[in-house]
Amino acid sequence: MMKRHMARELAVQSLFQMELSDLTAEEAIEFAVDDKEYDEFVGRLVEGVVANKDVVDAKIREALVNWSFERLGNIERTILRLAVYELLFEEEIPVRVTINEAIELTKAFAEDEATKIVNGVLGKVASSIEKESGPSN
Repeated sequence: MMKRHMARELAVQSLFQMELSDLTAEEAIEFAVDDKEYDEFVGRLVEGVVANKDVVDAKIREALVNWSFERLGNIERTILRLAVYELLFEEEIPVRVTINEAIELTKAFAEDEATKIVNGVLGKVASSIEKESGPSN
C-alpha cells in the first residue's frame, strides 16, 4: 500500500488538474500517477472531494474570516477541499493527522503565508464539526 502522505500529494495534484482543466477524476488521477497504478486511497479522496464539493466548499466558506473563497489561490483551495473532505467524511482519520497533512501539503505546494490560512480554516472547520457531532478523535 502506498504511504498515505504520497497518496494525498497525488490527490492534490489530481484535484488541481481538474480545477484547471476539464479532466475527469479518473483522467486526472492517471495523469498524476506515472505508473498508472495507484492506491485506492487516492481514488477515494479525489472521488470523495468531487462528489461532496458543494458541502465541502460551504464548510470552507463558513470558516473563512475576512477572506473570500474566490480570493483563495487554486492550490490552497484544493488542499482545503481535500482536508475538509477528510474531516467530514473520513472519520477513521484523526483530525490532527488531517490538519498536519494539510499543513505539510501547503508547505510543499504553496506560499509560506498560506499555511496560516489553511491552519486557521481547518481549525474552525474541525471545531464546528466537533460541536455538531460531539468530541471525537
